[in-house]
Amino acid sequence: MDPLTIAMLAVLGVLIFFMFRNSRKRKADLEKLQSQIRPGAEIMTNFGVFGTLLSVDEISNVAEVETSPGTVIRVHRQTITRVINGDDADSDAPRSVEEAMARATAEQEEREKAEALAAAPEFGERTVEAATPADSQDVTIDSVTDDDATVVKKPRARKNIDE
Repeated sequence: MDPLTIAMLAVLGVLIFFMFRNSRKRKADLEKLQSQIRPGAEIMTNFGVFGTLLSVDEISNVAEVETSPGTVIRVHRQTITRVINGDDADSDAPRSVEEAMARATAEQEEREKAEALAAAPEFGERTVEAATPADSQDVTIDSVTDDDATVVKKPRARKNIDE
């Protein structure tokens, strides 16, 4: 046989192997999910709705999910993509909006302190303020004396656009 034919058959064999392997893995994940779907479980649907599973009708493939107290939605059973366990939740995540805001404020204060320390001059350094382009545009040269070659600068009068 031709070496090219052998190589093509080998590649085809590898592709078929991975196809069956992925299929078995997906099937195992689906069976694990189906075993965890029980009334009272915290779930997430594939369109991002979180809630508590109230009931599952196996015959009609309908699940009732309580998204907030008193609000029950009916979804297809296959839209349930995850069962949320206590292990899945991030233990470091804030528990309320107030806690999240307090953390964000503290982080902002830490960033400002770090920026202030980075901007402060080190021992033996001097700070020199650079002239901004706006400052240099507002200055005109009025007169120059021949004796000292001294330049006297006087700010230009700005015109007010609103008037």
